Amino acid sequence: MEAIRKASRLAPLGALFAAGAAFATNGYFPDGYGMKASGMGGAAVAMTEDAMGGANNPASLVWVGSRLDLGLSLFSPERSASRSGAGFPTLDGSVTSGNTSFLIPEFGYNRMLGANASVGLTVYGNGGMNTSYPQGSFNCGQGAANMLCGSGSLGVDLSQLVIAPSAAFKLNDRHSLGISLLLGFQHFKAYGLQMFTGLSGAAGSVTNNGYADSHGVGLRLGYLGRLNDWVSIGAAWAPKMSMSRFDKYQGLFADGGKFDIPQHYSLGIAITPMPALTLALDYERIDYAGIASVGNPSTNQTALGSAGGPGFGWKNIDVFKLGVQWHVSDAWTLRAGYNHGSNPVTAQNVTFNIIAPGVVTTHYTAGFSWNLDPANEISAALMIAPRQSVAGSSLFNVLQGPGVGGNETIGMRQREFGIAWGHRF
Repeated sequence: MEAIRKASRLAPLGALFAAGAAFATNGYFPDGYGMKASGMGGAAVAMTEDAMGGANNPASLVWVGSRLDLGLSLFSPERSASRSGAGFPTLDGSVTSGNTSFLIPEFGYNRMLGANASVGLTVYGNGGMNTSYPQGSFNCGQGAANMLCGSGSLGVDLSQLVIAPSAAFKLNDRHSLGISLLLGFQHFKAYGLQMFTGLSGAAGSVTNNGYADSHGVGLRLGYLGRLNDWVSIGAAWAPKMSMSRFDKYQGLFADGGKFDIPQHYSLGIAITPMPALTLALDYERIDYAGIASVGNPSTNQTALGSAGGPGFGWKNIDVFKLGVQWHVSDAWTLRAGYNHGSNPVTAQNVTFNIIAPGVVTTHYTAGFSWNLDPANEISAALMIAPRQSVAGSSLFNVLQGPGVGGNETIGMRQREFGIAWGHRF
């Protein structure tokens, strides 16, 4: 608890991240942490390129040297939702979310303690969920309404910040272990969900209550092994992080407002067949279904906010990240990558996910680093995720009767460009 109290003094830093939160790309986790990883499709578990090990693999930090990494990305998601074939034509229509530009910072610091140990600090965000739909031209039988039959605009804003102090040490000249303490902070609000208050056991804690905060403590463990001069392997695991409840939204999220951060783990390999060329492949598993408020089906026949109550119906996902890095010269390094994950959103849960359309599955990336001098470098990365959509029967067909809600489609595409400064001590 003392760690939580001390970390809470960093709340202004959390506000900085909250201001830039949006949908990330593998569900609501980013495709990669750190500008160099982002240029390689997120592949980083067996790489030792920067001080972002608290987010990727803490065991990597003892190999990167003393350094500071500061970055900023402009993230641009485009999200939309539509309904057609409803029994009441006034329920049909489409909306596009506002808030399409977000600034997302990143921070990493590592300090070597001799040749065989290091300590560091990584600050990163899991993106979050952010939608802001205008009211539109919908009519649910009692006058103008938004797409989910509430009043006014419709949306949510969830951001997750993690502060990760880390330590790493070498077992010998080829293998290392690392550990990160994860101090998690969440910031959330929902609005325009008045239609769902009658489905909740705590009607006053469903929507339009402003921002609520949550915090928790977790752990990330890592291993990195340099099997020989051209093959490295890595592994990292973070168990589920239990977060305090969103009291203002205990009638919305299952288990009285709980919104924990799911267990996730990664395995990676990096191969350097020649000194200038590195190929990296990561596999990541994110256990969204293990979080009741995220994984419970939206069709659960219990009250919103209750134990076992409805959630977003997200599945666990598998993510594959493939990257290539080419040292063109002492000054320039080029990168490219491909990231593909399974879709957490199913057709049976499309209505709830109008406010959380985390449906993007495929990402193409590119990047570079430019060494200004022996101590300083500039890195940049570009990500493009083509539009992906999911369609299914409206939940209104269950709540109001067959055919009432027709079919709904949610979709998103993304672009992101970032730049970072790295300084070696």
